[in-house]
Amino acid sequence: MMGILKKIVGDPSQRQLKKMEKVADQIDALADEMKALSDEALRAKTDEFKKRYQDGETLESLMPEAYAVVREASTRVLNMTPFYVQLLGAIALHEGNIAEMKTGEGKTLVATMPLYLNALTGKGVHLVTVNEYLASRDAETMGELFHFLGMSVGLNVASLSHEEKQAAYQADITYATNNELGFDYLRDNMVLYKEEMVQRPLHYAIIDEVDSILIDEARTPLIISGSAEKSTILYTQANQFVRLLTKDEDYTIDIKTKSVQLTEEGMTKAEKFFKVENLFDTKNIQLNHHVHQALKAHTIMHRDTDYVVQDGEIVIVDQFTGRLMAGRRYSEGLHQAIEAKEGLEIQRESKTLATITFQNYFRMYEKLAGMTGTAKTEEEEFQSIYNMDVVVIPTNRAVARIDKPDLIFKSMQGKFTAVVDEISRAHQTGQPVLVGTVAVETSEIVSQLLKKKGIPHNVLNAKNHAKEAEIIENAGQYGAVTIATNMAGRGTDIKLGEGVKELGGLYIIGTERHESRRIDNQLRGRSGRQGDPGVSQFYLSMEDELMLRFGSDRMKGMMDRLGMADDQPIESRLVSRSVEAAQKRVEGNNFDARKQLLQFDDVMRQQREIIYKQRFEVLESENLRNDIEAMMASLIERVVNSHTPSEEIPEDWELQAIVDYINAVILDEGELTEKELRGKEPEEMTELIIQKAKAKYDEKESQFTSEQMREFERVIMLRTVDMKWMDHIDAMEQLREGIHLRAYAQVDPFREYQMEGFQMFEEMVASIEEETINYIMKAQIEQNMERQKVAEGEAVIPGDETSQVKKQPKKKKSDVGRNAPCPCGSGKKYKNCHGANM
Repeated sequence: MMGILKKIVGDPSQRQLKKMEKVADQIDALADEMKALSDEALRAKTDEFKKRYQDGETLESLMPEAYAVVREASTRVLNMTPFYVQLLGAIALHEGNIAEMKTGEGKTLVATMPLYLNALTGKGVHLVTVNEYLASRDAETMGELFHFLGMSVGLNVASLSHEEKQAAYQADITYATNNELGFDYLRDNMVLYKEEMVQRPLHYAIIDEVDSILIDEARTPLIISGSAEKSTILYTQANQFVRLLTKDEDYTIDIKTKSVQLTEEGMTKAEKFFKVENLFDTKNIQLNHHVHQALKAHTIMHRDTDYVVQDGEIVIVDQFTGRLMAGRRYSEGLHQAIEAKEGLEIQRESKTLATITFQNYFRMYEKLAGMTGTAKTEEEEFQSIYNMDVVVIPTNRAVARIDKPDLIFKSMQGKFTAVVDEISRAHQTGQPVLVGTVAVETSEIVSQLLKKKGIPHNVLNAKNHAKEAEIIENAGQYGAVTIATNMAGRGTDIKLGEGVKELGGLYIIGTERHESRRIDNQLRGRSGRQGDPGVSQFYLSMEDELMLRFGSDRMKGMMDRLGMADDQPIESRLVSRSVEAAQKRVEGNNFDARKQLLQFDDVMRQQREIIYKQRFEVLESENLRNDIEAMMASLIERVVNSHTPSEEIPEDWELQAIVDYINAVILDEGELTEKELRGKEPEEMTELIIQKAKAKYDEKESQFTSEQMREFERVIMLRTVDMKWMDHIDAMEQLREGIHLRAYAQVDPFREYQMEGFQMFEEMVASIEEETINYIMKAQIEQNMERQKVAEGEAVIPGDETSQVKKQPKKKKSDVGRNAPCPCGSGKKYKNCHGANM
C-alpha cells in the first residue's frame, strides 16, 4: 500500500532532496569565486557573515556563500574537498533533519558546514559524539579548519576543571559527549552561585550517531546521585538463599520478557529460610524485593554478557555497543545483588539528586540535527518524538557490497563450527574478515575456536576497548581477522589494505541477528565504503536468543525429522524474512516502551522546568523580598481559608488553630490572638496577619545590613528548594514504580500518574513556601553565612530506568540535646520544634 501511495504522491524524502539540490548547485557555482580569494580574504568572510546576520539577514540566505567558504577552506587546510553529496548532507543538517549517510561518506566533514553557519549567531553550537575519543579526535582535526576561519573550538570531556568547562562552552563550536552535556545541565541546576554555571542556553546541536544516542540510550536517564546509608546484610542473606533454589521447581524464567518469579514451593522455602510467616506481608516488602533481585542477578544477569568483573567491581556492558560503561550502576539494588553473587564488596545504594533522560535533554535545544549510517528504520520515532525527518543522502559512489542471504543452522555448536571454517577459508586467501557478535561471551567463544585452528586475530570487546579505534582501523588490512561486539569502534573508518579490493574487499560475518535491524545494518555497513567491494553474511542457529523468543521449536523439529547435521545450513529467504518480521515486532515493542517512558517523563520535565526556572531566578535576583512576601501571603491565605470554610457559620470557624499556626510558623508566641480575629471576614484576617508579618520582617531587617539580609534570604530559599525537590524526585519515582498496578482497577495508570504527580508537586510548592517562611521569620542570621549544597552527588547512569526505586534517606541524627533551645531560633525546646520528628 505504501509503495502505491509513494508512486502517486511521490516520496517526501525525494522531494526534499530535489529542493536541497538547488541549494547545492548554488554552492557549487561559487567555487571559482572562493578559490580566487586569498587566505586573509577568505578568513574575513566570517566577520562579514556575522555582521550581515546581525543586520537582519537569515542563515538560510547566507548558507550558499558560507558553505562555499567552508568548502574552499577545507580544501586548503585539510586537503579535503566535500563532494556534492556531502553538501546535500550539510543542507539537511542545517534544516534540523537527520542525514542518513553510509559509512565512509565523511560525516565528520559534512558537519563542519552547518556548525560554521549556525555559529555565526554567536550563541554557540554543539557537536555531540558517543565517546570522548571521537570528540577529541574530531575537535582536533576539524579544529584546524575552524581556527583558520576565525572560529574558536572547545572540547568538553569529563576530566575538565570547572573553569575549563566554562571556556569550552564559551567557544563558538563545542565538541562533547552526550553524557557530559546532560550531566553539566544537571550540575548547573545544582550550583549555589550563578557564576558557577558552565552551559549557555541550548541553541543548536548536531548529534553524531544520532540513532545510538536518541534511540538506543533514550531509556537510560542521566542521574546525579548521593549515597544513602543502607545495610548490606540482606543482600548477602538473599544471595545465600537463592543459591539453594532449583530451576522450575522453585522458580520460573520467562525468556521473552526476561523475568523470573518464585513458585509456591520457592515461596515456602523463602519463608522457612528467613523465618517469616508470609513473604508477601507488607512488613516483608523489603525482604521480598531483595530475594527477587538476588534471583534476577543469578538467572537473568550473565557475567561477560551483561557485565564484567574488573578490579573487584561490577562494570556494566552496554548491550548495544558492547562497551564497558564505567561508573554506571544498575538501580533498585540489582547492582548490589550482582556484587553479592560475585562475592565482591557490596557498595551502598544511592539517592537521586537530579535526573533527566536524553530524550528530554536534547528536546530543549532550539534546533537539533543528527547524522548516522542507519536511521530510516526508526524514522517514525524520530518524527513523532523529535520532529526530525530522515533524509537519505545518496552515496558518492554506488554500493558494490554483496549481502548474502542468512545461513540457518540447527544448533549453536554447528553454527560456530561453520563460522570458524568460513573465517579459515577467507583467511587463507588473505581476505580480511570482521566478525560481529552480540555479546562479549560470543566473541570469546569464537576467539577460542580460532586459537585452536591457529588463526591470528584481534578481539575487540568491552574488555579492551582502549585500543578500539586502532584495531578497527586495521580491520581492512590483508589477512586481518577481527572479532568485535556489534558496534565497537563505531565512528571509526575501516580502510582497505593493499590488494584487498582484488580479493573481494572486507568480509563481514554476523554470528547472530540483533533484535534491531538497524544494528545489523550498521555491521553490514562496515564493508563497502566509498564504492569498495565487500561481502556480508549472517550465520544463525535455532538456539539464538532472537529465534528462541519467536518460536524456533517447530523449525528445529523439522530439521531433526529431515535428519540434518548440526553444521548443515538452510539458506532460506523465507526464514530470513520471518527473522526480519520478528525484529520489526521487537522494534515496535521497544518504540512503544520508549514512547510510554517519555509520556511519564514529560510529567517530571514540566515540573523540573518550573523548579529550575525558579532556582535560576533566586540565583540571579538582587532582592528576594518581594518573592518572599508573595509566598508569605499565599501561605497565610491558605491557612486562613482552610480554617474558615464558607459553608460553615463564623461561630464554628477554628480561629484558635489559625492563631496557633501563625504564631508557631511566622510570628512569635502571643503576637496574634483569637480576639483580634473574631468578628472579621477571612479577607480581613488575612490582611491583618500579612501586616503583622511585614512589620516583623521590617524589624528583623533593621537589625542587619541589606546585603546580609539579601544573602540570608537566598541561602534559605536555595536550601529549601533543593531539599524539597530531591525528596519530590524520590516520591515521584516511587509513585511511578507502583502506578501500573492501578490498571487492575480499570483506571489509566498514566492519567493517575499525571493527576497524583500534579497534586504532589502542588504539595511540594506549598511545603517550600511554609519552610522558607518559617526559617526566614524564625532563624537567626549568622554574620558569615555560606551557601551549602544539601548533598554531594556523583554522575551515575543506571542500567534500567524503568525499574528505579530510590529509598528515602535516613535523617541525620542531630547533636542538639532534646531539651536544649532549637537552633532554628524559635525560642522553643528542640524536642518541641525541629526535633519533634527525629
